[in-house]
Amino acid sequence: MLPRTGAPAEELPQDPHSDSDSDSHSDPAESAHHSRTYSRRASLVVLCAGALMTILDGSVVTVAMPAIQSDLGFSSSGLAWIVNAYLIPFGGLLLLMGRLGDLVGRRRMFTAGLALFTVASVLCGVATGQSVLIAARAVQGVGGAMTSAVVLGMLIALFPEPREQAGAIAVFSAVGAAGGALGTFLGGALTQALSWHWIFLINLPIGIAAWIAALRVLAPDRAPDRGAGLGRGADHLGAVLVTGALMLTVYAIVGAGERPVGRTLILAALSLGLFAAFILRQARAERPLLRLRLFRSRLLTGANGVQMLMIATMFGFQYIGALYIQRVLGYGELRTGLAFLPAPVLIGVLMLGLSARTIGRFGPYRVLLAGLVLIVAGMALLSRVPASGAYVVDVLPAMLLLGAGFAGAMPAVTGLAMSGVAEEDAGLASGVFNTTQVVGGSLGLAVLTTLAASRTGELLAGGESFASATADGYRLAFTVATGIAVAGFVVAAVVLRVAGRDSLAPAAPTRSRH
Repeated sequence: MLPRTGAPAEELPQDPHSDSDSDSHSDPAESAHHSRTYSRRASLVVLCAGALMTILDGSVVTVAMPAIQSDLGFSSSGLAWIVNAYLIPFGGLLLLMGRLGDLVGRRRMFTAGLALFTVASVLCGVATGQSVLIAARAVQGVGGAMTSAVVLGMLIALFPEPREQAGAIAVFSAVGAAGGALGTFLGGALTQALSWHWIFLINLPIGIAAWIAALRVLAPDRAPDRGAGLGRGADHLGAVLVTGALMLTVYAIVGAGERPVGRTLILAALSLGLFAAFILRQARAERPLLRLRLFRSRLLTGANGVQMLMIATMFGFQYIGALYIQRVLGYGELRTGLAFLPAPVLIGVLMLGLSARTIGRFGPYRVLLAGLVLIVAGMALLSRVPASGAYVVDVLPAMLLLGAGFAGAMPAVTGLAMSGVAEEDAGLASGVFNTTQVVGGSLGLAVLTTLAASRTGELLAGGESFASATADGYRLAFTVATGIAVAGFVVAAVVLRVAGRDSLAPAAPTRSRH
């Protein structure tokens, strides 16, 4: 059995079968250190596995949607709800679940979310009708929010030392970045080899294994934290207001291209009204759900703003880049997934091999700026893709620049966002950070796809060929995405430059072990 995270050295179990002579010459402190390190690393693996399931599920379904439509008879507009039914509760509940994790225990929230997500995945996999699939996808979104909202807070508690924390965040970021592209590949492979049902059923063995490992590896929640906030009276009205506001915001964003502009503006106004009511409630509540002082941290607020712009850019690349490869270059589903593999491979290699050391040497601020420069360069290259393009010449170089930039920028901005947060607010800050990702990605995707479709439609009406009009629409979207990436660089350079000298400075060099 794996030792539990955080167990004191003197409480670590002794191996009854160990050699006595070996024990007599070993250093007890060193042995305890190795046991705690192993336990924390095992915990990191479990947390990343849980997060990977939810990340994969956000992208694995996209390639399988034509097969689902054919099998279950979805209309074109109804098909979008396979994605929307997941995103709306996922994005709307992240903040609430992060705070509840602080109150009732993050391990409890994580394991409960894993169980709910796994059960919902099975329901998705065996669905034979539209309503069952959409309802199960919504339950998946709830489970995904419960799992994802507390992961960063748990990582920060597990790895408080700056260098170790940077390494853990790099691993977590690599898993997240690779998961999005890997989902596209797996979705195509499973659907083509078996059926669309298996993109969901594959979560059953993974979810069971992750849930059992979480119970064995993750440290139990500390007794004083168990239900402390709920027992003293949580802000239920605030929870209703913020959850409703976030869900309405995500709903307005993800469906913006399918409804009249006026209706979208009404939904946006209603969501802003709910947010305003929530802020007033938090300012006056005796025990607020969200402590507004959290946003006094320039690091947290600025890093979340940078992340929103960066994720909007990267989501645009992932979605519109896939459309360009399929519709303009003529690639099939599986070949498109393979075409995207260089990005997650590069991101994984750089994050795991160089990111933490680079941040430790130069500081997260400089690494973030350098990563954003590479992202701007990659998007600028994509803004020139032609109708008669070639993958190796027109897509792959930009993809490698974007991958390298994201590998540096994402761990850096994550570390900056979480560095100024007190331990008791780590779950809430984690929920805020993940909510920013969902809103930024959804908003960027809605804006960029609407621009691309509008431009393409105008050119087709004017007599342009399909390939030429489509490529021109994608070029417009990539050009706007370049501008969004530039805005992210400006916000990072201005807002984060003086936002905390200790967090922005590089870590002190360590002595060589050789």
